[in-house]
Amino acid sequence: MNSKAYLAEISAKLEAIANALKALAPATETDAPALGAANAYHWDGDSGQLVAVPRVSRVPLAMLKGIDAVQDILLRNTEQFARGHGANNALLWGARGMGKSSLVKAIHGDIITRADAGFARLVLIEIAREDLDTLPALMRRIADEPARFIVFCDDLSFDNGETSYKSLKTILDGGLEGRPDNVLFYATSNRRHLMPRDMIENERSTAINPGEAVEEKVSLSDRFGLWLGFHNCDQPTFLTMVRGYAGYYGLEIDDAVLEARAIEWAATRGARSGRVAIQLVRSLAGEMGKSAP
Repeated sequence: MNSKAYLAEISAKLEAIANALKALAPATETDAPALGAANAYHWDGDSGQLVAVPRVSRVPLAMLKGIDAVQDILLRNTEQFARGHGANNALLWGARGMGKSSLVKAIHGDIITRADAGFARLVLIEIAREDLDTLPALMRRIADEPARFIVFCDDLSFDNGETSYKSLKTILDGGLEGRPDNVLFYATSNRRHLMPRDMIENERSTAINPGEAVEEKVSLSDRFGLWLGFHNCDQPTFLTMVRGYAGYYGLEIDDAVLEARAIEWAATRGARSGRVAIQLVRSLAGEMGKSAP
């Protein structure tokens, strides 16, 4: 066999090996469908895949008490979006345990049960703060899907040295690709400006141009069209929450006893919030031999 024929044979074998390896390789994100039948997913930034969440941990919308004003605003915004109308990204900020993430999940659950109300398919995608750098990839993945998406980041905040907020800023407003028309971004945070005050002050004191350095970071929250504040509740509101949860789970307990237990429970926890209220009701349900998820 001459050298030319020998090289041709080697080339053919290498091509066959390459084709075999290509066939064995996992499907790329363009080959694999973005969505299945589920209406909720978790975005895995490392693999670039949407992982279905068969059962979302949420409570019925009617069960949430003490946040009527912000609930009405976010529900109306989400309904508009699900109908293909104008809507805003939303930042739910404020006190811990007051139902920020519960409200987002409850509203999504409420809308997907009302398909006859003119809503498009509404999909909830949870993204971890650590995966925000991969947001552009997620946007490209779902931009052409025949559904509408709420991308949800719980407990969003940034610390010194983090730069992933720049990816979020680009997606929310101002980037070349920007946010697809079928996507809204909802986030919850304990901080109104998403960054601790000492971080903002440090930027102001060390930057060459303090005003511009602080503005770059604080302006992130300005890119949310809705700022919804959740504040610590007073005692009457806390008692309303407790009564609402107890009624939802069918706990038969004298109102005066329930009120006394609620006041004592809040005092021992040093806080009044929706989270504290539901924890009390779960404890009472357990004492009565009942279930309260």
